[in-house]
Amino acid sequence: MILERRWYIVQTYSGYENSVKIALERRIESMQMEEFIYQVMIPEEIRQERKADGTIKEKLVKIFPGYVFVEMVVNDDSWFIVRNTPGVTGFLGSSGGGTKPVPLPPDEIIPILKKCGLMEVPKLDIETGEKVRVIGGAFRDQIGTVDAIDQEKQEVTVLVDMFGRQTPVELSFEDIEKL
Repeated sequence: MILERRWYIVQTYSGYENSVKIALERRIESMQMEEFIYQVMIPEEIRQERKADGTIKEKLVKIFPGYVFVEMVVNDDSWFIVRNTPGVTGFLGSSGGGTKPVPLPPDEIIPILKKCGLMEVPKLDIETGEKVRVIGGAFRDQIGTVDAIDQEKQEVTVLVDMFGRQTPVELSFEDIEKL
């Protein structure tokens, strides 16, 4: 049986995320678990704060305080190593009593990985007003006009002709191509 590597959320004491990450990385190396535990990540982003004197300061802020994300294959050994790391209080989605944790679904982890720069964000070379062909989803092979572009969500709003009317449809970048 081949187990799949997936992302899991580990709960920590608030403020101990960095020490848990360091301790977990040391345990992975010392116990030769690199083939089961791949990455340990603390999702962070840069936020701008305006100080009282009017200057703007950039600050690195944890997106999910009290949580560390771990990409791993869950087996008895890898699960034991992670949950017994000092500062770890448990897995999110595990009801305790020896139950294995529930992995994050891809539609939830992919935006987090993109935001943290661990996953390539595709650039769209299309501007509003341009004609595109829909290549995926229910509107496949429809021709439409780009009405709006949301870079953060990786979505475009395309006006397609439905029953003689221009209808806005939200699609991902991968579902359209430039004409």
